[in-house]
Amino acid sequence: MFVIIAIAIWVCALVIWWVCSNAFRHSDLDKLKSRLLGTNKAKKTKATGQNASLIQTEEKGGLLATRLLKRYQLQTKFQEMLEQAGMRWSTHRLVNTCLVACVAGWALAWVLLPGQFQRFAYLPALLAGSLPLLYVMRKRTARMRRFEELFPDSLEFVARSMRAGHAFSVSLEMIHREFQEPLSGEFRRTFEEHNLGLPLDVALQKLAKRVPSLDVHFFVSAVLLQKRTGGNLAEILDKLAYVIRERFKLRGKIRAISAHGRMTGAALSCIPIGVAVIMFYANADYVRFFFLDDVGNIMLGCAIVLQLIGYFIMRQIVKIEV
Repeated sequence: MFVIIAIAIWVCALVIWWVCSNAFRHSDLDKLKSRLLGTNKAKKTKATGQNASLIQTEEKGGLLATRLLKRYQLQTKFQEMLEQAGMRWSTHRLVNTCLVACVAGWALAWVLLPGQFQRFAYLPALLAGSLPLLYVMRKRTARMRRFEELFPDSLEFVARSMRAGHAFSVSLEMIHREFQEPLSGEFRRTFEEHNLGLPLDVALQKLAKRVPSLDVHFFVSAVLLQKRTGGNLAEILDKLAYVIRERFKLRGKIRAISAHGRMTGAALSCIPIGVAVIMFYANADYVRFFFLDDVGNIMLGCAIVLQLIGYFIMRQIVKIEV
């Protein structure tokens, strides 16, 4: 029975996802065909004095997703997050995925939970709705960490290339052939932007914006400063690579020293959850008070909020920026 219910919920989620993803696309496709073929719609647009663009900068993915993005001004933030994660998703697809996961989580919790606990089905729904966002953030963190690992080697490669007689812009293009993703893709994009007419300082500043790393900001500042004042750029890049590697060593030592504090914080945060699970099986009537009584609901909510506050405080205590 459980398998049948799970399959039914999954099929409904797929149907909702397909509807949200394909909503309002047919009208956009008709408009594009009319512009390319020069039909009456394109002539009517021209007659009214409106400029019809063949390239849409904003991708439409559904009325609900568009309203949410415009209301909370999340278009730019989500776009930067997806770009830093190296994912080819659109912001509307991310929002639609979160909404579908939220609805599926609520339906699954409503079916599986007992009758007295069905009013708490919104908690699994919120958790399921945040899973796509957490996945994107995890991909972004892993990609940025991989970029930082390859970055010192790329700086030394650029320094050696410049000593061999290559120009700085050509050295950026050579990184694409010698290094792996995500470093090769970011530097290739920077080279192509500069090769298509964008000033080098603007292309490097866009690189620093796409990769929010302190090391990249140091690199961009060093190159722009050398461009204005002069000097040996190859030597500057070698010293910068050395400094970045020393920061990695120091960061590793700090993580080793603070490992005890992080493990203690995790243990203290998991103890209340473990005690609640044990009490649920040992004395279920005692635990039901927190779910069935109004005062118990308030106490449970306050306990969860205070537990989260304590966890973030302990995390900030053991967190040291390098």
